[in-house]
Amino acid sequence: MTSDGPLQYHLHRLTGDKWLNLDVEEETGGGVVPITYHRRNLVNAIQWCIGLELLLLVEDPWQVFLTTDHPNGGPFTAYPDIIRLAMERDYRAEVLETLPTRARKRTILAELEREYSLYEIAIVTRAGTARALGLKRKGHLGVGADADVAVYAPQADRAEMFSRDRYVVKDGRVVVRDGELVEVFPGRTFCVAPSWDQRIEAEVRVHFERAYTVAFDNYPVQDEYLPHREVVSCAPFA
Repeated sequence: MTSDGPLQYHLHRLTGDKWLNLDVEEETGGGVVPITYHRRNLVNAIQWCIGLELLLLVEDPWQVFLTTDHPNGGPFTAYPDIIRLAMERDYRAEVLETLPTRARKRTILAELEREYSLYEIAIVTRAGTARALGLKRKGHLGVGADADVAVYAPQADRAEMFSRDRYVVKDGRVVVRDGELVEVFPGRTFCVAPSWDQRIEAEVRVHFERAYTVAFDNYPVQDEYLPHREVVSCAPFA
């Protein structure tokens, strides 16, 4: 999935897969080209190795965010297996042996002994991202924090363990129990409202009229789109 229209078309030609392109108030359009990754494909295998190498070589877990927004387009449903790969060297070695020999020669995964602790997993999936976004009530269980808690039953297979929550608590209310959704209620949309010099608007409008295909007035987000908004404070640039 990408908002790069020309790249969408290139992927369509490259893979032969169907593609969907949609242009709604965007400069280049946005769409989806389904891509199936194969373990025995050399390029796909190397992509897998690169992602794990990066995860394991960055020593400070506060500098790593587990996210779906990367070139490989990994879905959040793959998180449990990714977490297991990060936590268990033996499991990584087992999967590595199933890759093409040419891929294994191009990676140092077999040499990396690091195994993430559960504490570090909590950082890369929760605490680190909350801190980076300035969400002071998220990512921890301290005084004043939002009561957002995920509880897992210990299992030897960590991928299986993280695949099924025992409980999920959102804003102090249990929304998942034993893997089943028990309640749904509106969440919040976080946004920022930084100060800015309004005199710049006239100059920006001229630039839009000269170089953009979308009008300047199409960009502001109206309050109607943010019925449950929460403004996150942000310091002005020096």
